[in-house]
Amino acid sequence: MAIGPSTQGMTHAVQPTEIPPDALLQACRAAGTYTDCYVCEVPGQVSHAAFVEAFYTSPLFKLERGLLHWLARQPATDADARLLAEGAAERFSAWRVEARSPDQLLLADFTGRTRSWLMVASAGDVDEPSGTRLYFGSAVVPKRPHGAENAGKDAGRMGFVFHALLGFHRLYSRLLLGAARARVLSSR
Repeated sequence: MAIGPSTQGMTHAVQPTEIPPDALLQACRAAGTYTDCYVCEVPGQVSHAAFVEAFYTSPLFKLERGLLHWLARQPATDADARLLAEGAAERFSAWRVEARSPDQLLLADFTGRTRSWLMVASAGDVDEPSGTRLYFGSAVVPKRPHGAENAGKDAGRMGFVFHALLGFHRLYSRLLLGAARARVLSSR
């Protein structure tokens, strides 16, 4: 799939990276789930609440919200995103808050199979930060075999669909973070 000029600009600033050691997403990784992490930087200081709101109100994520409303009957509005960002809501569309800290948010979807994680961190020198790092990561819990006879066999198997969609997931993750970055930058 060719990436057009506007899409290239959105993903160019976003790069895959290691999950930071203090990340809430580390618990998922330690449990043996698939995890990924993407990062980008913006100039100046950005609060976690501003990042979360920008992420969930970006035009790209609004498409996902629309699909979730239509397919899963899990609606959400920009006002709902603001409440989540401010720590005043424990649910948002198809997700519930699994863990939260002043600079991080970990959400679990209603099926319990996926997690979404957002974090902000200062970029540059500790005494004089030059900007803010915006992190976005995901976790996907492997399917577990049914029945005692299958215990221990293929316990971590992700399945064909997961592997078939992994390339799309990686691109989409970069696009989502790029869209949130653009929204943060345009809100200044």
